[in-house]
Amino acid sequence: MNPRDLLADLISIDSVNPDLVPGGNGEGAIAGFCATWFQRNGFEVHRLERRPGRPSLVAVRKGTGGGRSLMLNGHLDTVGLAGYDGDPLKPEINDGRMFGRGTFDMKGGIAAMMIAAARATERPLRGDVIVACVADEEHGSSGTEEVLDRFTADAAIVTEPSHLEVTLAHKGFVWFDVEVQGRAAHGSRPELGIDAIAKAGHFLVALEQLGRDLAEGPRHHLLGTGTVHASLIGGGEEASTYPATCRITLERRTVPGESPQQTEDELRTILDHLTTTVPDFTATLTRGLAREPFEADPEAEIVRTLIANLGEPPVIRAEPFWTDCALLDRAGIPCLLFGVDGAGAHAATEYVDLASLDRLTEVLTATIAGFCH
Repeated sequence: MNPRDLLADLISIDSVNPDLVPGGNGEGAIAGFCATWFQRNGFEVHRLERRPGRPSLVAVRKGTGGGRSLMLNGHLDTVGLAGYDGDPLKPEINDGRMFGRGTFDMKGGIAAMMIAAARATERPLRGDVIVACVADEEHGSSGTEEVLDRFTADAAIVTEPSHLEVTLAHKGFVWFDVEVQGRAAHGSRPELGIDAIAKAGHFLVALEQLGRDLAEGPRHHLLGTGTVHASLIGGGEEASTYPATCRITLERRTVPGESPQQTEDELRTILDHLTTTVPDFTATLTRGLAREPFEADPEAEIVRTLIANLGEPPVIRAEPFWTDCALLDRAGIPCLLFGVDGAGAHAATEYVDLASLDRLTEVLTATIAGFCH
């Protein structure tokens, strides 16, 4: 019943997301390990596996009745192991830190919430305690989506790393593809060809201006402004041919109050203007994956309960990246993000501060007991 020992066990299990790294081990082995651990500690265990080989695990300790239910949520998958400095699956402790892939993002949070749930339920609580160890957060969040099809709660805590600071908001994102059309022709026949790549340049200049306009626009009190950037570009076939198409993939990061439709309308306005002002400019816009931004109610009972158990004035913060908090919030479950200190998410060296792991476990234990009593 020690989060440090449990974390070391979790780190030693390869759980690379195969949607990020073809051939990755996935969550099967680590979900099996967690299932055995929860069963030994008296939890009711549910394995959800709508995508074969990509299981999520939900462990439940039912309350005696009449209390509020709380879900703890964390992801089992990690990014790839290639390029890690050292053995990514061999946890090593040095100067109060544990190193290894996933120590920070986010097996530290998984270990803390597992231990906290077991400790908090040693004495009966009235409310249910639900621990969701989910698949695929690093890519498509299919794990939390599947969990929410089967389970709900009165509140939730996502234990993504937050440096022991109370995270009440994060950005969303929308991906778009813009395909600019030209006309293929031999490079010696400019009267026949339309250069799709050159036409795409007009759009890129306008996109850069949109980024400047966003930076100068209304600011969210925690997150600042939305952003936009071009991520990928491709076009043309050979040096002696006018390119018939140029494809640009872009990402628009959003703050609360900005919707996917609003961001699409922004881009359509730009493209419509270029169509009317730039000779032979033609383009299509396709919206891809969209994830909503998240903002918690600072007066929500789960927020107040966790802050009360910190024992010191909280640091309130927001994250520029997206998390499964947004899915929980959209499902009507008030939530916040609170996790370990450390560094190196997705980097060549990754570590968790072990004192913060112990502290996270303590705060979660007290919060579960206080919320579900």
